[in-house]
Amino acid sequence: MKEAYESIISAVGEDLARPGLQDTPARAAKAMQFLCNGYDKTVDDVVNNALFPSDCNEIVLVKDIELYSLCEHHLLPFIGKCHVGYLPQGKVIGLSKIARIVDMFARRLQIQENLTLQIAETIRDVTNAAGVGVIVEAKHMCMMMRGVEKQNSSMKTSAMLGTFRSSEVTRMEFLSLVKD
Repeated sequence: MKEAYESIISAVGEDLARPGLQDTPARAAKAMQFLCNGYDKTVDDVVNNALFPSDCNEIVLVKDIELYSLCEHHLLPFIGKCHVGYLPQGKVIGLSKIARIVDMFARRLQIQENLTLQIAETIRDVTNAAGVGVIVEAKHMCMMMRGVEKQNSSMKTSAMLGTFRSSEVTRMEFLSLVKD
């Protein structure tokens, strides 16, 4: 990867011998490995058996989970937040595991639409929840720094599974909790 960054930096017309750039290819490779560390994780590793019996049968919501990802089309960042709600059926997942699931998928080359659905399906599959709702709000550098250069644009995506899709009352409760 270091050699690839050397080629890219040279191709844009820079001098790799310039003092400020001498270690940049290695630093850039290390940064890219960190930004894409979601490929090194599995759902089982992330959840680590943190499922607990519970009589809770009301919505559990974790709001404002920050996320950082790279768009798979331009390798530019998109940055935002994720809201995850689920309706437990006999077990709940450790709170930090929800954020770790978001990070695992966000730290892969992604499009926001797929990221939102991956998070929702994983929460559903792991918890056997009656319903799951996920909303992702993000700003995309590929739209802000290049192309149409729209600085104030943002994108919202949602995935509603189970009762969050079939019950308007449950969906509206989730949306109102996210709004507060």
